[in-house]
Amino acid sequence: MNKKILVTGGLGYIGSHTVVELQNNGFEVVVIDDLSNSEEFVHEKIEQITNKKLEYHLIDLKDQEAVDEFFSHQDIAGVIHFAAHKAVGESVEKPLMYYRNNIVGLLNLLEAARDQNIENFIFSSSCTVYGQADELPIDENAPLKKAESPYGKTKQMGEEILEDFSETYKKNVIALRYFNPIGAHPTALIGELPKGIPNNLIPFVTQTAAGIREQLSVFGDDYPTRDGTAIRDYIYVMDLAKAHVMALQRLLDGKNKKNYEIFNLGTGTGSTVLEVIQAFEKANKVKLKYKITERRAGDITAAYADKTKAEKELGWKPETNLEESLRTAWEWQKTLK
Repeated sequence: MNKKILVTGGLGYIGSHTVVELQNNGFEVVVIDDLSNSEEFVHEKIEQITNKKLEYHLIDLKDQEAVDEFFSHQDIAGVIHFAAHKAVGESVEKPLMYYRNNIVGLLNLLEAARDQNIENFIFSSSCTVYGQADELPIDENAPLKKAESPYGKTKQMGEEILEDFSETYKKNVIALRYFNPIGAHPTALIGELPKGIPNNLIPFVTQTAAGIREQLSVFGDDYPTRDGTAIRDYIYVMDLAKAHVMALQRLLDGKNKKNYEIFNLGTGTGSTVLEVIQAFEKANKVKLKYKITERRAGDITAAYADKTKAEKELGWKPETNLEESLRTAWEWQKTLK
């Protein structure tokens, strides 16, 4: 096959698992990462899993000169763009940091892709673009509400920029809107590795189970849901990684039906926060200490995917259930002690 694929943010959580899947499918991969929310040792761990060398460059996408210099020495067939700040709560506290990083980095990357005639681009989008949807499950035709956080806004803006980029320069773009990625690689060599206090539920769960956090905060129990806690669609990270490879293959094979396509990636099932806690306890035979606290700014009541389009067009199906995903997350956490 021998097509070189650029993965930005390739040492991060979803990026690293996708790099593994790409290498295992015969792609030559080059990674850009600025280590703002990742660790350099992930590079070695990926090589350990795949038994293949991985080319890696420490580059900040906000640095246009560094980006242009990188592309001048590369022959890239496609880009999978993960590199972005991604915490809802933090984005509410630091909106300008999110706009600068997520939008400027994307623009620099797209200008380089245009100048180097790179035809295929996959964007890591998010279900946050829907805001609080009127109907559940959410399909790709759901209207985009005003996002509840600056993070969600950067994903909406990113999609709009990419739609214009695709239309004007006749490039192939797929935006993958995913729901809540969880779990770790089955080897427990890579997994979710937040710096500082986690913003996502599952690392907070595993760190509480490991005794790193005293107790887990459940943000609000007064939502209009079956147990009062917020509902999300939790998708296993390796299932998600496989979808990126399928989307890339669709573009490389010229099977896309339009220049710009959108797919939801989720399980199609919503779980409440309390259900996740119970599933974790059952899967790993551990008890979690938790307390109910105030709702968190930027959080919506419920979101889960209609996955029909991804199943039909990409031939993709999530294969891993919630308990198994949570078991891998705990196995990964235990390696970090």
